[in-house]
Amino acid sequence: MSGLLRRVTPAELNGTRLAPSGADEGKVAADIVESVRNGGEPALRAHAEELGDIEPARSLTVDREDLRAAFEALDPADRDLLVRVHRRIEKFARAQREGLSDLNISIDGGQAGHRWIPVNSVGAYAPGGRYPLPSSVLMTVTPARIAGVTSVWVASPRPSQLTLAASWVAGADGVLAVGGAQAIAALAFGTVTPSCDLIVGPGNKWVTAAKKHLFGEVGIDGLAGPSEILVIADGSADPALVAADLLAQAEHDVDAVPALITTSSDLADRVEEELRVQLADLPSAEVARAALGNGVCVVVDSLSRAAGVSDTLAPEHLAIHTSDPRSMAMQVRNYGSIFVGSSAAEAFADYGAGPNHVLPTGGGARYSGGLSVLTFLKASTWLAIDHPDDLIEDTARLARLEGLEAHARAALGRS
Repeated sequence: MSGLLRRVTPAELNGTRLAPSGADEGKVAADIVESVRNGGEPALRAHAEELGDIEPARSLTVDREDLRAAFEALDPADRDLLVRVHRRIEKFARAQREGLSDLNISIDGGQAGHRWIPVNSVGAYAPGGRYPLPSSVLMTVTPARIAGVTSVWVASPRPSQLTLAASWVAGADGVLAVGGAQAIAALAFGTVTPSCDLIVGPGNKWVTAAKKHLFGEVGIDGLAGPSEILVIADGSADPALVAADLLAQAEHDVDAVPALITTSSDLADRVEEELRVQLADLPSAEVARAALGNGVCVVVDSLSRAAGVSDTLAPEHLAIHTSDPRSMAMQVRNYGSIFVGSSAAEAFADYGAGPNHVLPTGGGARYSGGLSVLTFLKASTWLAIDHPDDLIEDTARLARLEGLEAHARAALGRS
């Protein structure tokens, strides 16, 4: 009987990573974006109605008063839940912001430094579809507000009551009830909301392709691909918990990628058995089973080797199930977020333990981190010179070496 996770060697992985978007959706998304750019609100409405985001004649936006009404109409227990989760995310985000200081140092001739300045306006995308994600609203809007962003709008197709309520709790100014590439375009161009300087949040391949198309005109947090988890485990790991963590990501989407690296062939076999047992009564088993087909299991001869393979893959989520998880965690450096020890379920972070769940995929963790307060801040530098002195001659000489005489004269004019 073939395994749910394909067994491969480290060499067979060959550094493979997921591409964030393909050429086909890129062309279609670009066409939609340009249609909204040129056609404005009528074009946005046409795409939204055609793709089932809204019914004809319905408003494209939901204002803050209606967000409050959605929150107040919730069951009290659900209201309390959203508030608790928001407070946990807010606490972590506020601590991140307080850890950043403006800089002011003495330099030759004067002073220099930087200020942490929030971007002015943000669009936060929250997926709808099969599984609406109000948690993504809390994860994107909350740190933006803590950073000091002035205008924050959520975009979500067919927003559920929970999505609207989460938007109220997190402090969004309103919701664009549209999804896909057309929503990203509308946020960028200010079609029916304020135009956004930065667009963040997870989405499907059309959303990712639209963000890629618009990058440079607006800022983006990254190019999201399918959800990923990599579990590093040794022989001490509980196979039931390893399987549970793999399935928690596998149920996101048929394109999700769950993977296991272990030093124990016996554990690999026991995890395989557990996956079959847990799939038997899992409501999302059809999706999860398909996603497991994308995954791999790698047996290695040491945890050091496991760390090397992990850093090559640079997974979105990295879960450590070893006898000394903190030591293991210090051996790796490329991951979106790490979950240290068997008690640290990745699902806890998905639902608001504190750190953000919007993370780099497709190997992006090699060069970037997840969404945070820093995503919404600019470290803008400044320079104040009172006594140029040596700077004058040095600047003029270097400018002339580069053939830029106007630069040299601008420096010499400060003599």
